[in-house]
Amino acid sequence: MSTKINFTIDGKNCSADKGMFVLGAAQKNGIYIPSLCNIEGLAPRGSCRVCTVKINGKLMVACSTPVAEGMKIENETEELHDLRKQIIELLFVEGNHLCPSCEKSGNCELQALAYRLKIMAPRYPYQFPVREIDASNPKLIKDHNRCILCKRCIRAIQTDDGKNLFAFKQRGCKLTINIEPSTSAAITDEIATKAAKICPVGALLKKEVGFVQPIGHRLYDHLPIGNTASLNIISSREKDTNT
Repeated sequence: MSTKINFTIDGKNCSADKGMFVLGAAQKNGIYIPSLCNIEGLAPRGSCRVCTVKINGKLMVACSTPVAEGMKIENETEELHDLRKQIIELLFVEGNHLCPSCEKSGNCELQALAYRLKIMAPRYPYQFPVREIDASNPKLIKDHNRCILCKRCIRAIQTDDGKNLFAFKQRGCKLTINIEPSTSAAITDEIATKAAKICPVGALLKKEVGFVQPIGHRLYDHLPIGNTASLNIISSREKDTNT
């Protein structure tokens, strides 16, 4: 039998099952906390820190913090809004995203969060790193310019026999996520499609498929990220990807 936990978010009384994390518990109560690395159904990693909230006065990551009785959670504050903006701005200047030419534009969570947070231009200087585009895999293109190292692909995509298709390469500021050549040599269309869907940006693109959805029909053309309807669509996509 589940045990209900009672807590508040921005003063609103909420409840959730014991064991739920703050991010999921908020969503169950109709409250949106932004995140980029979290995937419903997989253990959280707290990689992107976009879901940072204030719990009982302390900054904590919502995706990996279990709800507890009496928690007082702050989500929609100027401080947290600016903190999230800084993270998103840093992700933009650290890579080469070039949204207008990206096939994921309109379906990109990073882009949608920038719109939600009303980012007009980053406060930090662009780094314009020199990065490769890996088209060696028969089914997927890996564009390192757009990768935000969220680790979704590493965590969610495996072969039928449980081998990872994606792996870290190098360390520190040179860290990249690469397609594992030996396990992905015979990648199926189904797995390639799942990998492209699980990527929150345009770092993973399926070959021979481009700009399928015209402008006006993309996920965030009419529904801003965090909208209840878009949350349901994303949740449905992630469930499909995890099956």
